[in-house]
Amino acid sequence: MFLFIVSGSVYYIYFFTPKNSLELYQKLHFSDSFEQAQKLILDGYEDYFSEEDFNYIQKHSADSLGQFTLFEYKKKTYIIMTSPGTERLKVLAVEALPEDMREFFTDLAR
Repeated sequence: MFLFIVSGSVYYIYFFTPKNSLELYQKLHFSDSFEQAQKLILDGYEDYFSEEDFNYIQKHSADSLGQFTLFEYKKKTYIIMTSPGTERLKVLAVEALPEDMREFFTDLAR
């Protein structure tokens, strides 16, 4: 029974949760309802994704998809563009953020 529960959990996480930006876009764009899309939002962050956002994503196709990672240090933040939709991440570009953009992302994370 324990093995069945663990196997089911791993199966669900591996096959039904997005692993990269491309899969996340597909899950949001093809969701049947706002409530279904909200299941992808981390608990406590629901206020950052509105039904208006969901409706816009549903009605429009993305022009491009980017996948970014921020590395924050004491006095600098680097943004790293990685390859969306690939099994292993590949770095496409690395840039140090200007101070105003650094503050924007710092405030967003709060």
